[in-house]
Amino acid sequence: MSSHDPLLAESANTTSSPLSAADVTADRVKELLRSNEELMQLNAKLSDAQDKLMQSEKMASIGQLAAGVAHEINNPIGFIFSNFGTLERYLGDLFQMLAAYEEAEPALAGTPAAARLRALREKIELDFLKEDIPSLMAESKDGITRVRNIVQNLKDFSRVDTSQKWVLADLHHGIDSTLNIVNNEIKYKAEVVKAYGELPDIECLPSELNQVFMNLLVNAAHAIQADRGVITISTGADDSRVWVEIQDTGEGIAKENLGRIFDPFFTTKAVGKGTGLGLSLSYGIVKKHFGSIDVFSEQGVGTRFRVTLPIQHPQEV
Repeated sequence: MSSHDPLLAESANTTSSPLSAADVTADRVKELLRSNEELMQLNAKLSDAQDKLMQSEKMASIGQLAAGVAHEINNPIGFIFSNFGTLERYLGDLFQMLAAYEEAEPALAGTPAAARLRALREKIELDFLKEDIPSLMAESKDGITRVRNIVQNLKDFSRVDTSQKWVLADLHHGIDSTLNIVNNEIKYKAEVVKAYGELPDIECLPSELNQVFMNLLVNAAHAIQADRGVITISTGADDSRVWVEIQDTGEGIAKENLGRIFDPFFTTKAVGKGTGLGLSLSYGIVKKHFGSIDVFSEQGVGTRFRVTLPIQHPQEV
């Protein structure tokens, strides 16, 4: 039979064509499924990036608002503080004058003026006022000083690095400012122990690192379920890096959750108690600073976060 026999050619075509079409269809389906999977992963990454961007913009807006409010409060606090100083001097002068009158009082003995002075002294409780007024002034001045310090801490904490200008900053100053801002979250839950080492100023965006410290401190306070716990803040440095550790005596993190705590939206808190973005954003900020953030935890014992940062940015090669 000839190799060019039309029957053989037709037979070959009828047996091979359907298989080829099936193979093409299967390959096409696999390709579409793979593309769809890649597209879903890309959409998930874009969604996470968008959520982080929105959270970052929200924090920036809050920071701008806080800085503006702090600035507006700072002006009246400034002149109240100044007026207190003036008032203290005036009271000092009045007390000196009063002392002079008291020295002259015996010379008026037996006169109607002396009787009126004695009655007035008893009515206004002069001896008590001389003791209480300086005490009231000191307490009021202390209160105004505390408000002034809180406003300054708020300004330091919420300074928005809109220009993304990296500066040399003191981390201890940032931690202390942040502690004052989150004081209400901590003071009823834990005692704060500072074990500060010697730290050089580091190249950073201070307000962003303050957000990291705030997240770690608030999380530490929330982790403490006992009546009262301890939050320890330790710092140290070597030749090229600094580190900050925030350790609590809280409930600890389950082993199965340790690998997920930096994932966006992952939280072990009750619904409405946390967004699951705090540690994710903190991780991103630390990476942006060419650093690392590690966690060590044991259930029933507590958790320790360690943030390591370079003193200066690595030089680009």
